[in-house]
Parts: sequence; structure tokens; C-alpha cells
Amino acid sequence: MGKLKKIGVLTSGGDAPGMNAAIRAVTRAAIYNGLEVVGIRHGYEGLIQNWMKPMKSHNVSNILGRGGTILKTARSEEFRTVEGRKKAFETIKENYIDALVVIGGDGTFTGARLLSEEHDIPIVGIPGTIDNDLFGTDYTIGYDTAINTVVEAVDKIRDTASAHNRLFFVEVMGRNAGFLALRSGIACGAEAILIPEVETELNKLKDYLEKGFKRKKSSGIILVAEGKESGGAFEIANKVQEDFKEYDVRVTVLGHIQRGGSPTAQDRVAASRLGVAAVEALLDDQKSIMVGFQHNDIVHVPFNKTTKNNKPVSKYLLDIVDILSI
Repeated sequence: MGKLKKIGVLTSGGDAPGMNAAIRAVTRAAIYNGLEVVGIRHGYEGLIQNWMKPMKSHNVSNILGRGGTILKTARSEEFRTVEGRKKAFETIKENYIDALVVIGGDGTFTGARLLSEEHDIPIVGIPGTIDNDLFGTDYTIGYDTAINTVVEAVDKIRDTASAHNRLFFVEVMGRNAGFLALRSGIACGAEAILIPEVETELNKLKDYLEKGFKRKKSSGIILVAEGKESGGAFEIANKVQEDFKEYDVRVTVLGHIQRGGSPTAQDRVAASRLGVAAVEALLDDQKSIMVGFQHNDIVHVPFNKTTKNNKPVSKYLLDIVDILSI
């Protein structure tokens, strides 16, 4: 599409703390390199509807520590169609945009890959999702903040659990991936952690409650990822209560509290690094890739790898849960 002069930036899918820090980094890195920047509001829907906003350095002042996204985010059913993506490309041409930076997760990158393939537009993705489930990067923007949010909430729940001798089932986000539940569960000392990647955990949990927990503890925390095949926290808690009527069982669903809040220093730095790396990748003629982290180094990963491959959970962390639950 010729010499790079103008780029667009958008956020799509579920919001994650640190997205604003990434928007700030993309905007200022582009301006630093002599490029124009336009912000696209409401994700891919805004790309179809031509909801554009010129971005200057002052437009991203004082947003580094803000949660959410100043560009707003949404899911677009129309963009899922060939016709919708064609409309989006017409908007790109109309606004003389030469390339895009998209911030989001799996669905965002799937849409970006299709748009890039169908219309030959350079696109670089920045991984922004609290689930940390994107293949090819060790961590995503928002993951660290969400972990800290869960730990803070569970620490408070544990206080009341111990005061009343209760067994709390706490449901956290992660419909298809248990990274958030696993790491936050270890950080807050959960007695057991149930995640989608391990199918036999419910029977294992009942066995643990029967043989170990009952003899040694009168209260406890069980962390449940929302996508468990055996059900969410309420369903699993009911199954446990049927077999262990002596327990005073309670359920807490943390819900969207996990998405909000000011990003941690880790997420602010990660978002800043990835925002600059995304602009540098476009200047280096990269297209249809995600910028991510592997061993704390910036890497470029093709979109088709990030969306088609499943990211495995750490067996070592799973072993740690068993070791520390005695």
C-alpha cells in the first residue's frame, strides 16, 4: 500500500486493564516516528461505521493508569461476514489509513487475520485479555491486574470463611482457559483449583474433602474457572453439598470486577513495550502478526498461530497445587 503515513488503532472484544496504556504507547510511538494516528471507536463496528477520532499526543495524556479503554470496545456481528469486512476496508481507504494496530484477544485476531488476507492491509495485534490464553505469548495485557484483583477478593473471602467455618467456592473468569484461576489460586492459597483443562478434578476434589480436608481444616477456598465442563461454581458447590452435608457451603462469583481497575505496574510496562513494538513492526513491513513476549523478549507471531493453537497450562503449577494443599 506504499509508504506508511497513517495508522489506525482500535480495541476489540472484552476490555482488559492496560489497554489504555497500549493505546497511549501506539499513539506516541507513531507520532515519534512521523506518522499520523487515528483512533477507531467501538472496535470493528466503528471501523464499519466510520467512527474515527484523530489522535494527538495530548489525547492520550493521563490514561496510563486508567482501566477500560478510551476508544471503547464492542463485538461486531457484521464484521464476521465478508460483506462487513469489505465495508470496513472501504472505511480504511476513505480515511487514507495505511495500516492497523488492533488490541484484543482471540476473536480480535481472527477478524484481523481475515481482513488482512482479504484486503491486503498490514495489521499488527497487541494481546489484551485477562484470560492469558493466546498462543505465542507468555502473558497478555490485563492478566497480571486480574490476578491481583482475584487475590485481593479471595483474601477477604477467606477471612469470613474462617470466621464461620465455611467452604467457599469462588468462580473466576476463564471460560476456555484456566490460567487466571490457576495462578491466582496458588497466590491466595486455595485448597483446590478447578480448571477446564483438567477433566477429573471434581472426583479428585470430593476425594480430597473426604480424606484430607475434613481431618485438618474447618474452612477453605475452592477456586473454579467459569468454563468447567462439570458446571460453574454454583453447580459444583451443589454437587459437593449433596455428598458432604456437614459443610456450610457458600458461593461467590467475582464476575466483571476482574476486568476493571487501574492496571498494575507489570501491565503498564508490558502494554507500553508492546505498543511501541507494534508500531516498529509496521515500520518494518510486518503484517498479520501479533507482538508478544517470550522469556521477556518481544516476539512476532503470525495470527494463524495465535488463533489455531491452544496454549497449554503449566503442569508444574498443577503439581504445586497438589503439593501445597496437604
